[in-house]
Amino acid sequence: MSTRSASRSESPAPARPDFDAAFRARLRDLLLWRRDVRRFRRDPLPTGLLDALIELACLAPSVGLSQPWRFVIVEDRALRTAIRRNFESCNATALARQSPERAALYARLKLAGLDDAPCQLAVFADRATAQGHGLGRLTMPEMIEYSTITAVHTIWLAARAHGIGMGWVSILDPQKVAALLQAPPDWKFIGYFCLGYPQAEETVPELEQCGWERRRPPHAVVIRR
Repeated sequence: MSTRSASRSESPAPARPDFDAAFRARLRDLLLWRRDVRRFRRDPLPTGLLDALIELACLAPSVGLSQPWRFVIVEDRALRTAIRRNFESCNATALARQSPERAALYARLKLAGLDDAPCQLAVFADRATAQGHGLGRLTMPEMIEYSTITAVHTIWLAARAHGIGMGWVSILDPQKVAALLQAPPDWKFIGYFCLGYPQAEETVPELEQCGWERRRPPHAVVIRR
């Protein structure tokens, strides 16, 4: 037997965790209580928690094990102010494109927690990464972006498990945000996120509460062939 084969046989496989019914019920609770939070308390996150959440995000699946996600933690006050101004400009444009009826409702929506969230970070997908050696990207190069989004969802759930809310600020100019944060040209901007303790705990999305939209039932999005 070769040394390599012997070393493999000497390493026992880890025991599979028992994800029992109680755990599955708690997992459903986690998914239910994960909300897109926009109303934050200003309390700081515990020291080291953000790093721990990012470590969990890096356990997300990625095409070819490319791990293309790149996290930019935005702490500089001037940068945060510039991001806030970019949001205000884009939000005004979006408001102007709504119908009169929708515009009245849109104007009342709180669409970002940029003023209060103690933690803010931008997430990029590194489309030029050599990691993964291109596996799985020949016909679908966008798998790099999709992989990064799985990391976003992972950190979202991990944060909720710690009682931390997370909000996705999508009303931004991607190119201007990338320029502000000095991102390399091969990095694709995926999203800007606020993290902090939510002011209120809700299982119903705020957009549904205010009448903007309603969640569709699962059977409405399933097609069988």
